[in-house]
Amino acid sequence: MKTPRAYWKPLAIGAPEPFRDLPVKLERMIHFVPPHNEKVRAKLPELAKTVDVVLGNLEDAIAADQKEAARKGFIELATSVDLGRAGLWTRINCLNSPWMLDDVTEIVAAAGDRLDVIMLPKVEGPWDIHYLDQLLAQLEARHKLTKPILIHAILETAEGVKNVEAIATASPRMHGMSLGPADLAASRGMKTTRVGGGHPDYAVLSDANGDAPRTAFQQDLWHYTVGKMVDACLAAGIKPFYGPFGDFSDAAACEAQFRNAFLMGCVGAWSLHPSQIDIAKRVFSPDPAEVKFAARIIDAMPDGTGAVMIDGKMQDDATWKQAKVIVDLARQVASGDPERAALYGLD
Repeated sequence: MKTPRAYWKPLAIGAPEPFRDLPVKLERMIHFVPPHNEKVRAKLPELAKTVDVVLGNLEDAIAADQKEAARKGFIELATSVDLGRAGLWTRINCLNSPWMLDDVTEIVAAAGDRLDVIMLPKVEGPWDIHYLDQLLAQLEARHKLTKPILIHAILETAEGVKNVEAIATASPRMHGMSLGPADLAASRGMKTTRVGGGHPDYAVLSDANGDAPRTAFQQDLWHYTVGKMVDACLAAGIKPFYGPFGDFSDAAACEAQFRNAFLMGCVGAWSLHPSQIDIAKRVFSPDPAEVKFAARIIDAMPDGTGAVMIDGKMQDDATWKQAKVIVDLARQVASGDPERAALYGLD
């Protein structure tokens, strides 16, 4: 573990200094695109107006014989497409793949100052972050980048979940983490082929009552992992995200899964299909009625101390802190979403 002073020093001479605080950006949905698809790239200027982050995917869902084309397509995207306010990320191939090194070296050389975040799959421990951290510093110095590229880890192995706290604090480059349910299910030996969401057989039964039918209550397979990830991220001052929801035909289940993650502390999720963009935008923006009630709490307790009654409910310093979370998020959403800003009506 580095000493506190050394923690904030660049890892290569000439590399930009690490951020002391994460840039404040709206990241409700990370929208995945296949960058080698020219038709998709042509639509990106319009698509980017509807999303917070555009991510060029180089890993899963890209066939082996298309990996190099995807990398070249991402560089073309990064250097020639105007994404407006949307952030630009890429998910590179995993560290033990034959494509990862060229992913990083070629992209940083060609488009490093345009790139906000590199998403690293299958992170197992802080050592994976340390390697990419050092490599990025060397490349930033070589190519004279002016800002550091952040790292976002995907939590998708049993070992990664076990080491989640150490991963979260491995580097000042850490941006956040996403749950990767499909690979995690395989790593754990879970008996499901679903990509995120629940499973009808993962349930508890109501108590027996004679011959009366017993009700099954479906449970959330990912509740424990999301909770552990959120705690690790928030303790480290980085951002937790839900990952993919694979059933594009079930918008209601997608929304329910995203909402569970939002309520537990996640700030966004992946959108793999255009139909999921509006779901993520709606879910990861606080409800206007909640914002108005939270604003009333803050107005009634400007300094956050004491206790007041609002609509018959006691509010104190703890609920003031909860209200501030909601209002601060609403202000952040309003800064990048005029539609929501009008609904919130905050000064």
